[in-house]
Amino acid sequence: MASSILGDSLDVHTGGFDLKFPHHDNELAQSEAYYENDHWVRYFLHAGHLTISGCKMSKSLKNFVTIKEALQKNTARQLRLAFLLHSWRDTLDYGPNTMEVAMQYEKFVNEFFLTVKDILRLVPSHGIAAFEKWNQEECQLAKSFDEKRAAVHSALCDSVDTRGVLDSIRDLVGICNVYIRGKRDSRLTPNRALIQSIAAFVTRIMKIFGAIEGKQPIGFPQSGECANNLEETVMPYLTAFADFREGVRKVAREQKVTAILDACDSVRDDVLPNLGVRLEDLEGQPTALKLVDRKTLLHEREVKKQEEEKKRLEKEQRKQEQLEAQAMRDAQRKTPPSELFRSETNKYLKFDEKGMPTHDIEGKELQKSTIKKLLKLYQAQEKKYNAYLQSIPSSNGDS
Repeated sequence: MASSILGDSLDVHTGGFDLKFPHHDNELAQSEAYYENDHWVRYFLHAGHLTISGCKMSKSLKNFVTIKEALQKNTARQLRLAFLLHSWRDTLDYGPNTMEVAMQYEKFVNEFFLTVKDILRLVPSHGIAAFEKWNQEECQLAKSFDEKRAAVHSALCDSVDTRGVLDSIRDLVGICNVYIRGKRDSRLTPNRALIQSIAAFVTRIMKIFGAIEGKQPIGFPQSGECANNLEETVMPYLTAFADFREGVRKVAREQKVTAILDACDSVRDDVLPNLGVRLEDLEGQPTALKLVDRKTLLHEREVKKQEEEKKRLEKEQRKQEQLEAQAMRDAQRKTPPSELFRSETNKYLKFDEKGMPTHDIEGKELQKSTIKKLLKLYQAQEKKYNAYLQSIPSSNGDS
């Protein structure tokens, strides 16, 4: 059937790796004998299997997930990234762990896009201020950019190694994040043109892989109606609001009006996330504004609350443990040394007049080395008890 359409030679023949032998070998033997050539197929592409929880995906085994079902748990982009993060010729096991890796990758790249967009919002796009002199940091970042672009090209040429491509993209984004963080820590502005070029390159690769749809030059598209014009429509208003809020916070800090500062924090933490806006207060830098999916922000807020509650409970537990330990130490200080070992009847059978053990539970006389260790404990308890007795008159006198 293939030859009736494509002739006596096929450029590419695909199939699962389990069809290499005998299925494809039989095809070659029969077709090359019939057409009397040795190139009925020039290239075979044998893809890896898709498994579900370690088992081959099969309807007969009732071990399969439909695309519709998969899209109920994850977005189309996350599914694409899950496949792109694996080599097409290797087995891919679909499951929570695989999708979690894809979701974390998407979040990592998306945070980079949001940060770059915020910088582009604050830095002039034209005029002298838009072009800054490169320092050593910019030169090093540009060098890394060239190296990662070359690595992406090499990976694509090496049997379409999408996993290698995304690894290089991850490295490039990580390097750029370090550069941006360093600039902000130094109260300097990142180079607009350089980070814009890097973000545009990452976006272009994602578009090639189908992980980004639309004409936006940078970043993942915003969901919802009129998404293409959403950012340019609302950003001027959000910027004006953020500037006004920062001015209010500055006055409130100077006047030490904590109620106003709390209200500003509440707008940031409780109000704006419901509108799909993340506002980040940066020390010594303009406020960062990022448009993020509402569900993502609400999930982040819930996770943050859970982490804070967990820290609070851990702090209370540590405090309770410290109180119990202190109570135990106080109780031990009040114990006369003569009573220190008498309660350990499961270890010792006989004691001398001081309360020192002389025989173990089996009635055997204790060895000298054991008595020596017990004597040290006895003397230490004697010091604690004497200190306790001395503190009693003192405390009574103070009262």
